[in-house]
Amino acid sequence: MNLGEASRVAATAIAANRMRSALTVLGVVIGVMSVVLLVAVGTGARNEVTAGVEDLGSNLLLVVPGGFEFGQAPTLSKFTLDDVERIERELGGELAITGNLASGENVRAGSVSAFASVIGVTAQFDEVLNRGVTRGEFITESDVATGRRVAVLGSGAAQALFPDSDPIAKSTTIAGLRFRVIGVTGEMGPSLGVDRDNQVLVPITAAQRLFGTRRVDTIFVKGSDRAELDTTAETIGCVLRNRLEDNEFSVVSQQEILGVAGQILDTLTLVLAAIAGISLLVGGIGVSNIMLVSVQERTREIGLRKALGARTRDITAQFLVEAIVLCGVGGVLGIGLGIGLATVAARLTPLPAAVTGWSVALAFGVSLTVGVAFGVLPARRAGRMDPVVALRYE
Repeated sequence: MNLGEASRVAATAIAANRMRSALTVLGVVIGVMSVVLLVAVGTGARNEVTAGVEDLGSNLLLVVPGGFEFGQAPTLSKFTLDDVERIERELGGELAITGNLASGENVRAGSVSAFASVIGVTAQFDEVLNRGVTRGEFITESDVATGRRVAVLGSGAAQALFPDSDPIAKSTTIAGLRFRVIGVTGEMGPSLGVDRDNQVLVPITAAQRLFGTRRVDTIFVKGSDRAELDTTAETIGCVLRNRLEDNEFSVVSQQEILGVAGQILDTLTLVLAAIAGISLLVGGIGVSNIMLVSVQERTREIGLRKALGARTRDITAQFLVEAIVLCGVGGVLGIGLGIGLATVAARLTPLPAAVTGWSVALAFGVSLTVGVAFGVLPARRAGRMDPVVALRYE
């Protein structure tokens, strides 16, 4: 029996038991759908993280509190503006450097109130992190030195607080203190889960008084050349070790951020793949059980085929192909559902999802593998059946 004839016989057998066949492949459909959907979510998340890190700018170093390793708990920053100034002096003033201090706050403008991320920044924040204003002006060195209560609004915050008027020179209230709006940034969009348009930037000295702290959350240094980033990182480390312990800070590059994020996403993908694998295992067991039942029900047919000259391998191939066809159909349906759900998730939810060609090929290949793995036992049992005994079966 050639492959074409085996496929035809398999299709006839499946069509003769449509309901049972549909229920049999349901587990495979769910498993394959899970593979496509979960891989799409993982790929989308990785793309989003990569884009978010790239949006920070090029040749960027981040100085963060504590260690920067996968699984390490965050720690409270011990950085101060003095650290920022010492690093700037040590680097000779050739590189742009900034620090920030962030907190979520209710911001008011007249009778309108909106929740926004209030971020204290230095004058070089726009240069380091590409936050140019489209209206008005950015925070100056003088604003930072004097702790002047001025604010630069993100485009979303500006629209929420001043829907019908130009916010420039208007006042906003943050934690009971009035800030004069001096600028509005352009639309930035979300990055790494943060809505950059819903931010209010104020001088970091004003933010420190507002929040009752002297700390700086993160220090950013923009290098001029990627090749010199390692040297710059060593210089920053030497400056900070004069006041802090090694475990109280980390100097990381964008590539290191991507590396840690990749470890997190790889672990998440592994867990999700295990869940999808369980679905496929259950589906495969279902296929195997139904094929064993089918072999028993068709015992006389098997005996008749063998009596007419069918070889053991012909019978084995017939039932193996039937199992593969069942799982292949389930794989196609699962891929379709997975792509559909991934598309809906990407459009209607914040969940990133990006279907790739390799994930579709993987899912289909896995479905065929399930058919082979769980179809071998029933097929071998059918092939080894004694034709005399089979013909006597009632």
